[in-house]
Amino acid sequence: MTIYLDVSAAVHRRAGLGRYAENLARALVAAAPGRFALFYNREQGIEPLAGLERLPTRTVALGYKPWRMLVWMGQLARIGLDRWLPGARLFHATEHLLPPLRTVPTLLTVHDLIFRHLPEHHKRLNRWYLNATMPLYCRRASHIIAVSEQTRQDLIAAYHIPAARITVVYEAAAPHFRPQSAEAVAAVRQRYNLPPRYLVFVGTIEPRKNLGRLLETFEVVRAEGLSDGLVVVGRRGWLYGDFFTRLEQSPARDAVILPGYVPDAELPAIYAGAQALVLPSHYEGFGLPVLEAMACGTPVATSNTSSLPEVGGDAALYFDPDDGEAATAITRRLLGDADLQAEMRARGLAQAARFSWQRAARETMAVYNRVAKHGL
Repeated sequence: MTIYLDVSAAVHRRAGLGRYAENLARALVAAAPGRFALFYNREQGIEPLAGLERLPTRTVALGYKPWRMLVWMGQLARIGLDRWLPGARLFHATEHLLPPLRTVPTLLTVHDLIFRHLPEHHKRLNRWYLNATMPLYCRRASHIIAVSEQTRQDLIAAYHIPAARITVVYEAAAPHFRPQSAEAVAAVRQRYNLPPRYLVFVGTIEPRKNLGRLLETFEVVRAEGLSDGLVVVGRRGWLYGDFFTRLEQSPARDAVILPGYVPDAELPAIYAGAQALVLPSHYEGFGLPVLEAMACGTPVATSNTSSLPEVGGDAALYFDPDDGEAATAITRRLLGDADLQAEMRARGLAQAARFSWQRAARETMAVYNRVAKHGL
């Protein structure tokens, strides 16, 4: 059977959603060559995923917002777009957008319902769209994959979806996230002008990432001589004005490095060269940087909320993201204790090894087979 994978988020390089779509697609194609075709929303400058160019591919070229509106209107009117996917046996929507298909079973991956938990951290129109469409998409999907048990429980509570219609399939760090050589670390340190000792954050710059709290923590540990820099890796997302206003007023402003988007190939060395990843998010559907840092041998301190303890297990140190003193105390403790750092590195490597895209592909294929056979 031909299974269409929506890799729009991957070709558009949309942070965590793109990582999920690309890594899953590569693992699935490697496990079952010949069974997959790709689908994505094509815009000017978009290129196919390297190494997957020869797969059968269907595209639309409507722009992100027009495509989202067409999908929604098509679902409301029950207008099937099946003819756009010749030979499809199943369609897997890997982001929060489910095209209307009448004869093809569909699988929807739900990453999070953060727009419900933290509505003030979303732009108004995006929040309005997701509140209007997500219940509909979840009802119309033949089956749902949740990337964490936290997201699964959120779906059940929010939309009263039967538990049997939701399967948890965990994400993983990509294979190139692993301990790095001293030469690789030195190269990225020179390329991005990184100090000898730095904390790292990886993610889109947006309110729920709680970067003001991270800056507050960094100011303290820098003043105490425990760290020299804070590296914030990621593009500007939305509603980021408060963070940059706070940054301009910070006594540590000159020690905060903002490289923006960093190519995936260089991220492992940035992780590996860091003293720790500090992720103070208010809410995460999964929290992939936790596993990426652990896979590179970097200690992790993160929030004790949402899916983060589920992903980090006993290999991370946790704090309340609303408690500045707690966040600072945990970070200070980690930076000041070499034995604890070594212990957290070892635990992190073991924790990251429990997750793999090969496992995710196997579990996802099992869902495909069940949906194709039974329709749920």
